[in-house]
Amino acid sequence: MLKMVGNTKLRRITEPVVESLVRISGYSSAFIIVLIVIFLFKEGVSFLNMSPVEEGFTLIVHRENPVSTLTTSEIKNIFDGKETNWSHAGGRDEAIHLLTLDELAEAYPPEAFGPKLEGIPLCIDQYLDSLPGAIGYFPTKMIVDKTALTKVLQVPDISLDEFILDEEWFPTAVPAAQMGIMPLLLGTLLVAFAAILLSLPLGLAAAIYLAEIADERVRKILKPVIELLAGIPSVVYGFFGLVVIVPFVQNTFGLPVGETALAGSLVLAIMALPTIITVSEDALRTTPRVMKEASLALGASRWQTIRKVVIPYASSGITAAAILGIGRAIGETMAALMVTGNSAIMPHSLLQPVRTIPATIAAELGEAPFGGLHFKALFALGCILFIMTLLINLGVERVSHRRNH
Repeated sequence: MLKMVGNTKLRRITEPVVESLVRISGYSSAFIIVLIVIFLFKEGVSFLNMSPVEEGFTLIVHRENPVSTLTTSEIKNIFDGKETNWSHAGGRDEAIHLLTLDELAEAYPPEAFGPKLEGIPLCIDQYLDSLPGAIGYFPTKMIVDKTALTKVLQVPDISLDEFILDEEWFPTAVPAAQMGIMPLLLGTLLVAFAAILLSLPLGLAAAIYLAEIADERVRKILKPVIELLAGIPSVVYGFFGLVVIVPFVQNTFGLPVGETALAGSLVLAIMALPTIITVSEDALRTTPRVMKEASLALGASRWQTIRKVVIPYASSGITAAAILGIGRAIGETMAALMVTGNSAIMPHSLLQPVRTIPATIAAELGEAPFGGLHFKALFALGCILFIMTLLINLGVERVSHRRNH
């Protein structure tokens, strides 16, 4: 009797403590997640309204040149040699000449520059006077308030619509970075949805087999093997795709390279299968035995019972499996980086190389200067990936909710 009283007193003391610890753990986890999301969006949003021209550098033209503003695409075309006349940019019918420090060094002796390069502005003025169609890219400290014949070109800051809709991703381009993520966005969606279209039906079929058709001995063998596949590192799947799937795709379709969106979709489908099978099978097995027996007693066949009783009852679990599979496909990094070709071009078919957003972040974050334009642009990509995943999950949940009602 005394022992029971002592246990009751102990429970009265420990249960509130345990309850408080659980509550604190839950609040702490939620708070940490919110902080991570805030940090991600804080860094990503700060990328907008930054100049695409590298900090500390300036684009200059002759003072009498009517062109005063150039877009990033126009700058790229000029410095790539695709546009050779100022009339293409709204100026006079005059040839464009790219002026560089190397060209100045060839045109003037070293002593003209001075020991601290203080003579460069005068050299630029003299050169522009003889070549009014020139455009130069120089450090700002060499130009501002030191030349009489130069005019600083204005380059519009990066906007949200330009960031999402432009079709060129070249953040290290000089003199103006190209920050269009449309190829990355379409590449991510193409690979992810193709992977889900392959893995979801196969995974659901395998889950139905394990839950309703396979005998217990077979299930006890297959279930642990499938769960083991879910724990294999993604780089191993990437190596498998590189050695097996990439040559298969290349030889089957007669392609010059096998690193394509199709190869990425096949690898991601294989990676998503264990998660989809495991979660769906657990959901299907929660269907009460009474419901299945009642269906069979009313004359329904096994397949009719599975289709009209078991699957509808387990629809919430199947939805969770679909969400986890989509999240695995969209967020996968290493495998996608290894087998998709990693090419930031607009995709037009599954047989083209593509580049996904997670692969871009993984490949470029280590080389981006901390706090710079490129660094913050990668955080903005992380924000886009977060929003994509959130919208897809909400969409799947909404469809499942309507189906249940």
